[in-house]
Amino acid sequence: MKTAFLPFIDSESEIIILGTFPSEKSLDRMEYYGNKQNQFWKLIYDVYETEYESVYSERLLFLKENKVALWDIFQSCERKGSLDSNIMHPEANDFEKLFANYPNLIKIVFSSKNAYNYYKKYVGNNFGKEILIMPSTSGLYASMNYNDKLEIWKKIK
Repeated sequence: MKTAFLPFIDSESEIIILGTFPSEKSLDRMEYYGNKQNQFWKLIYDVYETEYESVYSERLLFLKENKVALWDIFQSCERKGSLDSNIMHPEANDFEKLFANYPNLIKIVFSSKNAYNYYKKYVGNNFGKEILIMPSTSGLYASMNYNDKLEIWKKIK
């Protein structure tokens, strides 16, 4: 059984971006979106029109300054490789507790349609929050070019 990260969040967070479960490379690096092929960090910096920072701790500070939190749908699962389609025996994170503890969260942003579909299936409740479903930032999702993804991701602000 693999275990995901704790949420990256603080009391000022207004937006939470949810993925499904960290990739193998992310787990190895102990970093959200740690696979260099994933476009998440480049997209988020471009959304806020800021120069990309390569140091992970600086990226987290950037998110905090912009009131953005990160977490995943699942706290644990079994999975071979990094594909969402290989997720087995998932256990969802406790979103009721999260939203009770962080009342400033007003928007849930799903980092892919898969993340949204898993959330609907395993959690279901949006707790009165605005929902946005973004195109996947995975390097495997090549059916949409970067600029088109960026235009959609800009809606999170």
